[in-house]
Parts: sequence; C-alpha cells; structure tokens
Amino acid sequence: MSSRDLMLAALRRNAPAASPLPEPSAAIVYPDPQKQFAEVFTSVGGKFARVAGREEINSELEKIEAYTQARKIASLVAGVGKSNLDVNALKDPHELEGLDVAIIAGEFGVAENGAVWVPASALGPQRAIFVVTQHLVLVVPAREIVHTMHQAYDRIRFAGLGFGVFISGPSKTADIEQALVIGAHGARSCTLYLVG
Repeated sequence: MSSRDLMLAALRRNAPAASPLPEPSAAIVYPDPQKQFAEVFTSVGGKFARVAGREEINSELEKIEAYTQARKIASLVAGVGKSNLDVNALKDPHELEGLDVAIIAGEFGVAENGAVWVPASALGPQRAIFVVTQHLVLVVPAREIVHTMHQAYDRIRFAGLGFGVFISGPSKTADIEQALVIGAHGARSCTLYLVG
C-alpha cells in the first residue's frame, strides 16, 4: 500500500460522524432598507444622495468637483451626465485610459452590505470601465433595494453566459498595516444616486 493510500485510509477511519445541516436562519428584515443601504454604503467610503428623478442627478453632479473638472466622462445612463466619450464606439479597453468619470446604472442595491448589482449589460462593451475610471457614479432605483445577499442572489438572472459584479463604494484595501486606503486599485470615489 502506498503512503498516499495509508493516509487516505487513516483519514476515513477518523472522519467525524455525519451531522444534519443547520436550519437556515430567519432572514434579516430592516425596518427601512433604503436607510440601512445608505448608511452602509456611506460607511464603506461611498457618497450617497437621494434624488426624485434622473433629471435631478445632473444638477447634483455639478456640485462634484471631480465631475466639473473632468476631461473625459462616459455615461452609460441615458440622460445623465455630459458624456464626451462613446464607450460603445471603443474597440480596445486601453482607450478608456484617462477616464475621469464613469456613470453606470445599478440594477438593485443590498441593504445588508451597501452593495450594488451591476450586470454586464450595464457596463457596455468595455467591462473594465468601473475599475479604470477615477470616479464612479452609480444610479440605482430606490424601489430596487433588497434586504440581504440571499435575496440579491435570488434576483440574479442570466439569459445565457454572462456575468455581473457587486460594487460597494470606491476601491479600497486595508491589507497593509490595517490602514484603510481608498482608491488603491480602482475608482478613487464612488457616488450613488438613489432615484425615486
């Protein structure tokens, strides 16, 4: 018998007895999921604003220095922002270099952790846009806030092959000496407009 087989046999002899899986815990329900979402999104470094409609976003954007000083803006949300870069016309993601502001629609938000689900269809042909941009703006309908990640995963649907991403605030890391660094590997800021 090989040493491999001896080891596996010893593991099988000493395996713990099977035990039943625990019952799923009761789902978390927040009294005000939109308020919870806003608090968590802000706590992870994001900037949050409620707006009545998409037209109000444009006046709110004018209050952000990163937006008013931007040279390259790409908006993937119809009627929002002064886009001067047509992402759909780009042939190579390297053409996103120097992108100052990207405006993207989120499908829904998660109150539990302040995450926003962004399907690939909202990113256009250049999927790297949310990582390459210096400043990210997310637009999410207020009626589309779920309580937990369990509910979020239940909502995700792909017609075929596909992907999406959960975004929660700007890029950040705390790996080095447990010091939080914002904008380490992606967007330096993330502003979210909850619409409605």
